[in-house]
Amino acid sequence: MIPPTSTHGKEEPHSRRALPTQGRLLGIDYGTVRVGIAISDPSQTIASPLETYNRRTTKLDANYFIDLVKLEKIVGLVVGLPVHMSGDESEKSREAVEFGKWLQQLTERPVIWVDERYTTSMAREMLSHSPLSGKKRKAQLDKLAAQILLATYLESGAEADIEDLNQS
Repeated sequence: MIPPTSTHGKEEPHSRRALPTQGRLLGIDYGTVRVGIAISDPSQTIASPLETYNRRTTKLDANYFIDLVKLEKIVGLVVGLPVHMSGDESEKSREAVEFGKWLQQLTERPVIWVDERYTTSMAREMLSHSPLSGKKRKAQLDKLAAQILLATYLESGAEADIEDLNQS
């Protein structure tokens, strides 16, 4: 089971701060076809949607993320962890963990995972009130979900209460 993002006052033995407190962070809404990407400002107070990346090949994906991290001067990555409503691990959460580990190795930047159970539904709700067409709405969904998960991390005081999956 993936630990919940909140420990409800209990001290988790493996909880620790995994990301630098200053510098730009990327929020990653993992998907097998599309990856939503958001970015923070250098002071880590504002999360903004950046883009939706359509995955291609492993080599092209690697080049894209390496270039993005260098171009935007990224110091860490926040990857959404899609768990079941019960908090139990899902196949997608295992894939997201592997993707995050791949990004960490590729970019040489620390990665932390954040519970993303409600980000897509929140993004859908926000977009339902927009004047965008269905196709344009869908194009915005993943990067908005990434913005929500990154903003959640930033608003939490950027403290990781989830087990450090970098070590597993």
